[in-house]
Amino acid sequence: MDLATASSVLRLLADPTRVRLLAVLEGEELTVAELASVLHLAQPRVSTHLAKLKEANLVRDRRAGVSAYYRANTEGDEHQHLLLKSLRESIDDALLREDAARIPGVLAQRAREAGWADTVAGDMERHYSPGRTWETLARSLLQLLETGDVLDIASGDGITAELLAPHARSIVCVDSSERVVEAAARRLQAFGNVEVRQGDMQALDLGERRFDLVLMLHALTYAAEPAVAVAEAARVLRPGGRLLAVTLGEHDHRAAVEPFDHINLGFSLRQLGGFAVAAGLDVVSANRLSRERKAPHFEVISLLARKPQAIPEQAP
Repeated sequence: MDLATASSVLRLLADPTRVRLLAVLEGEELTVAELASVLHLAQPRVSTHLAKLKEANLVRDRRAGVSAYYRANTEGDEHQHLLLKSLRESIDDALLREDAARIPGVLAQRAREAGWADTVAGDMERHYSPGRTWETLARSLLQLLETGDVLDIASGDGITAELLAPHARSIVCVDSSERVVEAAARRLQAFGNVEVRQGDMQALDLGERRFDLVLMLHALTYAAEPAVAVAEAARVLRPGGRLLAVTLGEHDHRAAVEPFDHINLGFSLRQLGGFAVAAGLDVVSANRLSRERKAPHFEVISLLARKPQAIPEQAP
């Protein structure tokens, strides 16, 4: 961000009302009337300040019927968000705490006046309702799967294996960290069909064991030699078995991923497919799964590949 942009943002936030609005809208999506109730201000005044924040691309709005819902914009300039974060973390004020305390009452009033689904239509995945969580959705859909024998590479503390265990014949979890392996073993001790091992994804030591499905969910960003890791995954697949790899798309935000110990900065779909082909796999699909709304807007890509069936020998 250049000096002129930074100065413009700071001038805009010199008014405490705009700071209060941003603080509230970072956590909830609210109408002008609801914001007026939270801040104890007149609606015209709230509208005036919202217009300035929207013009500066600090808030966005969404139409739902006759209402407009406002939320802090998380898709703007990364450096601008870092500046706002620094300002926010340095402020501790009773007025902001009072605003936050009034939000639940305003949301409760909204629920009494309109159905919940109507108020979040078009943005439903960002809002909580009892029992409606991503974990519940995942567990529900997994009931449709039959995965056979599964290898989970860079399995972490076993959350994926915990979800899959009721639907798999067997699962082997492999991770390089001794401490993480111990945590996974504790999490998965109730499942007799799950085994947890410490190992190197680039040199799998699994003997003659072969698998119907190999998972590499955010494994490749930790691989010094990702092509070797994919080749190892392919080696332990049964003929007809599948490899599912999910990883970050290529990016240049090294500072953002350093705290997570990433070795490399993601991959292109072409690279991911190339690893699979070089390992003797047929690419079934290679897609972009998602793009994060918050800066720096990481993209997640996936590869689904299959090991060819063995060709039976022809009789002489």
